[in-house]
Amino acid sequence: MSSLSTRIEHDLLGDRAVPAAAYYGIHTLRAIENFPITGIPVSSYPDLIEALAIVKQAAVKANQSLGLVSDEHAYAITLACEKIRQGQFHAHFVVDVIQGGAGTSTNMNANEVITNIALEHLGHARGSYEILHPNEQVNFSQSTNDVYPTALRIAAYKGIFRLIDAMEILKVAFNKKALEFKDVLKMGRTQLQDAVPMTLGQEFSTYAVMMGEDQERLREAARLMCEVNLGATAIGTGINTHPDYAGRVCQALLEISGIPVTTSPNLIEATQDVGSFVQLSGVLKRVAVKLSKICNDLRLLSSGPRAGFGEINLPAVQAGSSIMPGKVNPVIPEVVNQIAFEVIGNDVTISFAAEAGQLQLNAFEPIIAHSLFKSVAHLTKGCLVLAERCVDGITANHQRLRDIVENSIGIVTALNPYIGYSASTELAQEALLTGKSVYKLVLEKKLLTAAELTEILQPDRLTAPRQMLVADTP
Repeated sequence: MSSLSTRIEHDLLGDRAVPAAAYYGIHTLRAIENFPITGIPVSSYPDLIEALAIVKQAAVKANQSLGLVSDEHAYAITLACEKIRQGQFHAHFVVDVIQGGAGTSTNMNANEVITNIALEHLGHARGSYEILHPNEQVNFSQSTNDVYPTALRIAAYKGIFRLIDAMEILKVAFNKKALEFKDVLKMGRTQLQDAVPMTLGQEFSTYAVMMGEDQERLREAARLMCEVNLGATAIGTGINTHPDYAGRVCQALLEISGIPVTTSPNLIEATQDVGSFVQLSGVLKRVAVKLSKICNDLRLLSSGPRAGFGEINLPAVQAGSSIMPGKVNPVIPEVVNQIAFEVIGNDVTISFAAEAGQLQLNAFEPIIAHSLFKSVAHLTKGCLVLAERCVDGITANHQRLRDIVENSIGIVTALNPYIGYSASTELAQEALLTGKSVYKLVLEKKLLTAAELTEILQPDRLTAPRQMLVADTP
């Protein structure tokens, strides 16, 4: 390898040739070699890279205000952080998302990239660490153990609100369908058996409510992300920091990020406890479970088109089979189901990683971060796809829904107040044995007139509490 294409850097293990064009350095190079695990670099999570830059910028601002870093160095480091926050240099964050060392490789990747950007601004070559050093200035008053979890919280906070926004789009889509289908009568079902009538609008309104409830739970989880341990350094004692550093760096973090962060009241506890990530993961699992249940319903209600329920039609988005002509499958609900399965699995991973923490540090935050960010990102995309590629285009099979109601034995429950429990029971048994509809049997037996039956089976009478028809008649 030509000396022109590399530069020599040194660490405690010795010298290594680093690509001359790289903004990262020797620590990152060793991490690339040590952790060829997923092939997914940390740059795959832009929120994390930007959060790291925010943390580094806040740290240098606090250190500068305390007279611990020169104005020249502080300006160069700040400029480097701002460039990274603008989306530049992300390609140089190359360490694998899953790594040993509690996130040290990610922190050092950030330190090295920021240092080399700053060195160039100061007119020096990359790797001129005698001028500006990744550990001496860029990592001053910091440890991976407070930088990395703080960056995770900032990144998670941003991701949570993107997910909330996506869920809002899906909620609005369900609400529109609830309004569109508000007068469409159908049979409700419990345990896959006929229950009592309801409207298709009521069915879709429940899905909107589910989304709204979980948006609130996500907002609660987001508030937990705002308590940070920046200033804790190695184990929470704040070793190697100025007494005023923790307060100043938190204030700087708030000003730069716009996130209402606060310093944890007990930094030793905060450095070892990842309970807030477990809580967030649990909420994400809750969202996933509900989304999957909704998608199960959509697949069941649209099953057929002739040999299933066939009550609604999902928009056809692609051919469903390479062998069966004309087949169309519910591929959008299916993909959201699979996202849900992944999120549930991620929650198990996060639970094990949190439990495995020992004494003053949890070394497994990289897999917690990877799992959380996947869950948030995939749920966000899943909500958008479900809304735009499926729910918006759902239509109702009105006649099919009406026929099911009229032929269902379940409508005897609605007739019970008018013809009595015994007569209703006999009707149900006869309908089951003969295959005749309850509707027809009522007319044949002259238990009610067609006009009375039509009035009783009005959607507003069947689907909400109301004074009985017999009580309305003098």
